[in-house]
Amino acid sequence: MIKAENISKEFKLYHSPADRLKEIVLRRTLHRSFHALKGISFKVEEGETLGIVGQNGAGKSTLLKILTGVLLPDSGVVHVDGRITGLLELGTGFNSEFTGVQNIYLNGTLLGMSREEINERLETIIAFSELGDFIEESLKTYSSGMVMRLAFSTAIHANPKAFVVDEALSVGDAYFQQKCMRKIREFKNSGGSIVFVSHDMNAVKILCDRALLLDHGAAVEDGDPDKVINTYNFLLARKSKGEEIRVSDSSEGVKSYGNLKAEIIEVKMFNRYNEESEVFVSGEKCIIEIGLKANETVDDVTVGILIRDRFGQDIFGTNTYHLNVPVRLGAGEECRVRYVMDEFNLGPGKYTLSPAAHRDETHMGECYQWVDVLKTFEVVAGDDFHFVGFSRLKPRVQVDKRIISAADERR
Repeated sequence: MIKAENISKEFKLYHSPADRLKEIVLRRTLHRSFHALKGISFKVEEGETLGIVGQNGAGKSTLLKILTGVLLPDSGVVHVDGRITGLLELGTGFNSEFTGVQNIYLNGTLLGMSREEINERLETIIAFSELGDFIEESLKTYSSGMVMRLAFSTAIHANPKAFVVDEALSVGDAYFQQKCMRKIREFKNSGGSIVFVSHDMNAVKILCDRALLLDHGAAVEDGDPDKVINTYNFLLARKSKGEEIRVSDSSEGVKSYGNLKAEIIEVKMFNRYNEESEVFVSGEKCIIEIGLKANETVDDVTVGILIRDRFGQDIFGTNTYHLNVPVRLGAGEECRVRYVMDEFNLGPGKYTLSPAAHRDETHMGECYQWVDVLKTFEVVAGDDFHFVGFSRLKPRVQVDKRIISAADERR
């Protein structure tokens, strides 16, 4: 279990290193204060994963360093039941002149392992890292992916009660990233507490039970990952433009935000018979129709759709900007934008639809309106062929046979 109570951290920023000495000698304030964390409190139970999201500079890395003991808070207390290890900035706790084996002993010691513990787990750590003969080479010859392999393998085999993961997992090949994710799930299932920081919102949705949104060092929202990530997207849209963004919640629980220069007034989905429906057959026709009204003249309107699965993972999204379909509306004008898909090639399952209207490529530039989870629908299997997964790829199978002669067998 991890429990943080009222954690605050302030840094002094100087224009030059010399100002530090001048401040002491002259007894004048020559720094400006930066409040990296402001009274952060949360609790992570055994077997629970907390995702931390936020923009660069929000305080995520500072919080993780305090949790792992790299930094001390100015105020507040951190309680951890047992050993806590983590994967922070790549190479933290390593010496580039040491070999991989030597760095296992160095990093393991810093993580609180005794030499006897490291000796017992050395072969397991090396085997999991899959570094082969490079384990005897100096760290300066390693790629960033190889350093990540060594760091993760050492940290996870320290038998911690709590594990902290930063963006370091984003480097390296997909195979080892998946291997790390499986190990993290095993750790969680065994009762370990996890704090996970990532800019990959899909990873946060899939791995985390809760999410905490930080903004300028303060906790903005703590709760369901989907809800927190939607608030995060709203903050990005608001701050990128620096203008007022209105947030609304309907009686049905639908949340939307934007400056409402253009407003989404209606969304319908039609099946292959042009009937409005909430159930579609995989591979058959589907039409998504979005009704839009301009409350003032907008010269450049992008209308987009985003489809997510039942776990909140983004499955498909596009918009009229990428499809080269410009839309212009005068004040009071309305239009209908229709996405026609002759083959709705989603796998069977339940999905949600979120429409958006904004300027240019993404809603981060100027968001007119984003409506989160406006529609829910289901895709059922067709009768053409059986498959599993999210995508109906329609492969053609070829089998080539060759008769092996006696001469071939002798060769």
